[in-house]
Amino acid sequence: MARKKIVFIIVEGPSDYDALGVIFSRLYNKNEVYVEITHGDITSDLDSQKTNIVIKIANLVKKYAKSNHYKNSDFQEIIHLIDMDGTYVSDDIIHEDLSRDKPFYTLTGIYTSKRIQLIERNRRKADNINRICFESKIWSSIPYTAYYMSSNLDHVLYNELNSTDDEKEKNSLAFSKKYKEDLDGFLKFIQESDFSVTNDFKKSWEYIKEELHSLERHTNLGICFEKIIK
Repeated sequence: MARKKIVFIIVEGPSDYDALGVIFSRLYNKNEVYVEITHGDITSDLDSQKTNIVIKIANLVKKYAKSNHYKNSDFQEIIHLIDMDGTYVSDDIIHEDLSRDKPFYTLTGIYTSKRIQLIERNRRKADNINRICFESKIWSSIPYTAYYMSSNLDHVLYNELNSTDDEKEKNSLAFSKKYKEDLDGFLKFIQESDFSVTNDFKKSWEYIKEELHSLERHTNLGICFEKIIK
């Protein structure tokens, strides 16, 4: 029997894994594919730049491979889910609000006690995303595709903004429970909702970078599942 190929999925937070881990695993043929999910917001890291972001992603995969005695050819693909966090909005809708310990997102603006730092984060994250959103290979030959959640995964999956960690955990478990035995229902939700951007991959990325779309509720993840279920 041939060795299973690895689908390596990068999400931003641990609750993202709870929400989608079982669903991804069930959508792939378990006899052919092993799904590994890791989390970390690589695109927002202070030491991530457009000159090193591809290397940082590759090193994340290499670290996992080394610890599990895998080689490059053992990987089928890398899927990267990126929260938009209003990355592409203009600076004038990022408002200073000293009462906010962390950024507070709405559909029309961001409120933060650290406005300059958030503007810098957006520019850094935009540079990084622009570098990788059309990247096709990581670690020489592993197929790589980046998809987005706007303004983040909680917004897309649960229509919730600014959730606490406890709320994220509760919502992710409820979402997984709802759809783990209803894959058709999940596919309809992620591909056919009014927030689904599933026309053309390149155009879907162009769309999220325009106007206030990176704050609004949008995702192109449905395109990923079109490939899986073919």
